[in-house]
Parts: sequence; structure tokens; C-alpha cells
Amino acid sequence: MLFNCALAQAAPIFVVEDSDEDYDTFLEAARMAGVTRTIHRAVSGAACLEMLMEQQESRPKLLPALIMMDLNSHGIDGREALVAIKNDCEKKLIPLVVLTTSANAKDVTFCYQAGANAYHVKPVRHDQYLILLCSILRYWLDTVTQHTTDPKG
Repeated sequence: MLFNCALAQAAPIFVVEDSDEDYDTFLEAARMAGVTRTIHRAVSGAACLEMLMEQQESRPKLLPALIMMDLNSHGIDGREALVAIKNDCEKKLIPLVVLTTSANAKDVTFCYQAGANAYHVKPVRHDQYLILLCSILRYWLDTVTQHTTDPKG
């Protein structure tokens, strides 16, 4: 199957972020980066997994273009969600970028071993955080060749 550009543009972004302030900063960066895709927010790893299941049921061939994952949330956290996503034959194709406050070497190693595509530590300063987010969004949505919408294609 040929890569369908229209479907790729329709592919949403999933953001796993329990902080309202950090989510608002993400939305600000998305506007600055010219992102026109739908952005879905989950406040926990469990909510992200639920959203992925709903997406798969409603539009089975449309994988998210990107998942931005904060590691620390209540219930099923980002670590557990990362493992579940990257252990799923179809979902493992989704680029998953960890964006968290933890600079702990154990967290970094765990995430890369579990299949994270990138790991970034959230800057403390708002302006630096916006720059980082814009850079991540432009890289994953504009620069990288995305997966096809059909995992078998």
C-alpha cells in the first residue's frame, strides 16, 4: 500500500500529561510549530491506553502520528504504558517520545530498553520548554518519514 498523505495528516497526536500547565505549554508550542493535527490528551498511562483502544476501534488503520509521554502520573504511569504500547505489534510503530522531569539514568535506560524513540528532560524555564517542544514536534511531524497507516502495507 502506498503511503497515504491525507491519512497521515489526519493522524492525531496523543499527549500523556497530568499537569495542566505543561499541557497548555504543549498546546502553545503546537500552535507555534504550525501543527494542525488533532491533539488528544490523557492524564495517565491508563487513559492513554484506553484512547489508543478507542482509536483502534473507530479507525483501525489510523495510528497516531506521535505519542508524547510524561512518565509520572497516577495509576498506570508512563513507564507501564510505554511497555504496553511497544509490546503491541501494531502500536509499536507509533513514535513515542518521553518528555519528563526525571533525569535519572535508570529512567532513561528503562525507557530506551522498552522501546522509546526519544527521551527528553523538561526544561524548567518556559521559553526553553517551548523551544524544545517546537523542535520535537517539527522533527517528528515534518522531518521524519512516518509509518504507513496500514501496518502490513
